Amino acid sequence: MNIEIRAYKAADVTSMIDVWNEVVEEGIAFPQEEFLTLETGNAFFSLQTYCAVAEDRESKKIYGLYILHPNNEGRCGHICNASYAVSSESRGLHIGEKLVTDCLIKAKQHEFRIMQFNAVVATNTHARHLYERLGFKQLGTIPGGFRMKDGHYEDICPYYHLL
Repeated sequence: MNIEIRAYKAADVTSMIDVWNEVVEEGIAFPQEEFLTLETGNAFFSLQTYCAVAEDRESKKIYGLYILHPNNEGRCGHICNASYAVSSESRGLHIGEKLVTDCLIKAKQHEFRIMQFNAVVATNTHARHLYERLGFKQLGTIPGGFRMKDGHYEDICPYYHLL
């Protein structure tokens, strides 16, 4: 696969919703419980500071995406947050790494100074190893901070990266 990370276009939204909703349905990484529809998805993605997709240059298939936005406002508005979604069929192909790497560049271009992840689920070891390899630092652990789809609670690990 020849993957390109690029800014999303309106024509991508249906595919983005499919990938996003797949992660929501799994119930092990995103806090959201409601699925995006075409209407809510268009609104959601348009409200972000920046959104990008991972697209196969040949097939034009969308395999993943990220959203970038402020983590807070005012005196903390220089801290951003991001979420990443990769389709299950393409996991293990390093698409997540490409998305995170691009996101760090875009965050700096948007004049953010720090990227902070508020709720990385402790059992999401692939994401945690990727973040740590890319220079993110864990801030601690919040016991039982994430309710899994099956109803049990897992710890969450906040992370940050200086930009």
